[in-house]
Amino acid sequence: MRVKIGIIGTGGVGMSTALSLLHFGAAGELILNDARPDVAEGEAMDLLQGSAFYPTARVRAGTIAEMRDCDAVVVTAGVGRAPGQSRLQLLATNAGIVTGIGRQLQGGRGIIVMVTNPVDVMTLVMTRASGFPASRVIGTGTMLDSARLRQILGRELDLDPRSIHGQVVGEHGASEVVLWSGVRVGGLPLRDWAGWDEGRQARVTEEVRGAGQEIIRRKGATTHAIGLVTATLLKWMLRGARRVLTVARVQEGALGLTGVALSLPTVLSPAGAEQVLEPEMTDTERADLLRSAEVLREASASLDLPR
Repeated sequence: MRVKIGIIGTGGVGMSTALSLLHFGAAGELILNDARPDVAEGEAMDLLQGSAFYPTARVRAGTIAEMRDCDAVVVTAGVGRAPGQSRLQLLATNAGIVTGIGRQLQGGRGIIVMVTNPVDVMTLVMTRASGFPASRVIGTGTMLDSARLRQILGRELDLDPRSIHGQVVGEHGASEVVLWSGVRVGGLPLRDWAGWDEGRQARVTEEVRGAGQEIIRRKGATTHAIGLVTATLLKWMLRGARRVLTVARVQEGALGLTGVALSLPTVLSPAGAEQVLEPEMTDTERADLLRSAEVLREASASLDLPR
């Protein structure tokens, strides 16, 4: 069966996602939509003219209403961060945009993947606006932050990042939590790695948290890594790989949390965010995670969201 994926928002993130999906062979049909219809059509034409260089796929522009029949819809539409601006400062503007999109997707059959920032709150906004079950609205969350952690530690230890396993949970933003107690290098706890000094953890944590802003300061936006993250999430999820990823969804009881969207390790399947896991963590990490949840809860409370 041909996998059909829609992308709403054809800016840098949307198109990085589209290109990665095509290279992965993850979509048999790709539908692009933008508030600027001519741009979406031009991007579709541009991608289609390169079809000799990626696995067979149909690429076209389309409406949001058509996307109700997609296996997955990626939402990147919204205003991006300016240099020095936090993700949460985008809240009101992007909540209005996401609410409008969610209402048009009501009754859809697939999964919604949220990328628009602040992604945790936007995941909650989309869940409420679309009427989808919480398991079928997934934010990219801290999947990118976890990848940044592995990349930075790989640099610090002179190792391939794929040999390092570690998770960032909570908000995709300033209150996110690195679960240092669970970081492993080839199965060995990081604290036991020869030459590792735990005093380096605070510096690495701040580098992970500030990585996006450093890119924005230099080039104006983050596009490529989040595009790869989103396309990889879709590839693994829709193929039924049942990967455990740190993605966001509205929580329904994990760690005692309800009614707030944030990232925890989650089993993904074609049905969505199937099972949320509760990782082992220290008392300090747990307290920091609950504090992150409160930051997000307060941000969400500033919006008049339907229940």
